[in-house]
Amino acid sequence: MGKSILALTLLLHAGAARAAFLSGEALDTAADWLAIVVLIVVPIAAIVVFWLVHILPEKVAEKRHHPQQTAINTLCLLSLVFGGLLWPIAWLWAYSRPVQYKLAYGTDKHESYFQEKAREARAGKLPRAEAERLVAELEDIAARRILSGELRAARAELEAALGAAAPTAGKGAA
Repeated sequence: MGKSILALTLLLHAGAARAAFLSGEALDTAADWLAIVVLIVVPIAAIVVFWLVHILPEKVAEKRHHPQQTAINTLCLLSLVFGGLLWPIAWLWAYSRPVQYKLAYGTDKHESYFQEKAREARAGKLPRAEAERLVAELEDIAARRILSGELRAARAELEAALGAAAPTAGKGAA
């Protein structure tokens, strides 16, 4: 009983409770800065994060040289307009390969893949066998449809790299 009386006495003589560790002008200044952060910085950061997450399928499609990466980019933009509802579809599409695309168009790679490989061939970093395979693939594409200017340029660069490598290999063997 003595302990309960002591606790009751301490409770009745407790000091005033404070809800904040700041008071007066400092509390007003902190509240002003908190309001600025909540009203300006947080929405901007949320929009930036939302946008960065929504371009991930685009980046995946570009990295994997998806043949329909332009359509995936468009779907990502539409997803931004529709509040992210289309984003899962763009994500799945970026990681898929169209089954019938190679049969219809002769390749399952985007044009940027051939341009990148042509640059590697020009720099001498592409093995001859791979360059020959790429030229054959571009010939197959040309048999199915008209090559775009970029693909014609890539084929010319690959053929030039093969032509430049052939005399060098012949001189080394002689």
